[in-house]
Amino acid sequence: MITSGIYFKNFNSKLKKLKTKDKLSLLLKNKNSILESLSKNYKNSFTNKILKKYKKYQNFRLIGMGGSTLGTQTIYSFLNHKIKKNFLFIDNLNPKNDKNSKKKIVNLIVSKSGNTIETIVNSNIYFKKKDTNIFITENKNNYLYLLAKKLKSEIIHHNNFIGGRYSVLSEVGMLPAELMGLNTGNFKQLNSLIKNQKFLRALIQNVQSTLHFVKNNRFNSIIINYDEKSDNLFKWYQQLLAESLGKNKKGILPIVSTMPKDNHSLMQLYLDGFKNNFFTFFFVHEKKADKINNKYILSSKSFLKNKNLSNILYSQMKASENVFKNKNIPFRTFEIKKRDEKTLGELFCFFILETILIAEALNINPYDQPAVELIKKETKKILI
Repeated sequence: MITSGIYFKNFNSKLKKLKTKDKLSLLLKNKNSILESLSKNYKNSFTNKILKKYKKYQNFRLIGMGGSTLGTQTIYSFLNHKIKKNFLFIDNLNPKNDKNSKKKIVNLIVSKSGNTIETIVNSNIYFKKKDTNIFITENKNNYLYLLAKKLKSEIIHHNNFIGGRYSVLSEVGMLPAELMGLNTGNFKQLNSLIKNQKFLRALIQNVQSTLHFVKNNRFNSIIINYDEKSDNLFKWYQQLLAESLGKNKKGILPIVSTMPKDNHSLMQLYLDGFKNNFFTFFFVHEKKADKINNKYILSSKSFLKNKNLSNILYSQMKASENVFKNKNIPFRTFEIKKRDEKTLGELFCFFILETILIAEALNINPYDQPAVELIKKETKKILI
């Protein structure tokens, strides 16, 4: 256990200690605005008065792209059992069927720059006169800020020092989480984690192993995910890792594999194909899971009797671990014991710290995405 909610088994490697520990100490000592948002010290740019105004609503539509929505989608799907509100996410230029919904809806429009073309287009298509709108964007004269002013809508300041993929525990994710009825204070786990030696040791060893893989031309990080409610967590992680590290002809390609479905398609390649991959197993222990109906189990499969879906999935994961171990395929494992705000906050912290430390070791700036800007400029040229 690295925390009460997470059991973590690290990559099985015996590496000499690198400078990762020193880099982590330096990172935590320096005033890093992004890490500040992971702690209880961070001050959100919305007030209780604003929350009270909108908590009475039942239906919300969140419009944004990439990091503006992925963190909130993670929270909504991972903790859906605790949420009684309805959230729909518009995160691509594919029309959804709720355009003509007659429900009273609060639109949450999120874009740091306020000039994201897809968010502007979707807002234009989905806005209805009867809707209530909240804009989360920088306090400057960008497109969405000016639109919000014109519509006399609520404007929440998106801090300009926190990029989208790092913004989940800022107002970008915490305002929607409050509206979902969750305890946002419990997400903020950095203060306690930096005092947890097991957590820090696991993080450092994990980063060292990852750097070792990259040095030896293993660039594919494949997530073997056994929890459907965590699909969005790994879409968030996918962006975090790819956009932060994919620079200067360097990077790690994160690939999400859904289990046990991919046992019947991709697993053959993982086990016997090329050897430039390293793996993450992810499993959540569920207290409530659908049970097998013993009445319809034939004697040839009697071992399934009295089992539930969680038992079966866990057995499949353990079996896969055993096979990977026998074949000397590198893997680490996250087993989640508690599905709550605290555990999810710890996972956000782990993955963000991991990414920043890998970037610093590779001499990469983890906070920008210069190549993506090229496509934005080229698209504008074509549309003009």
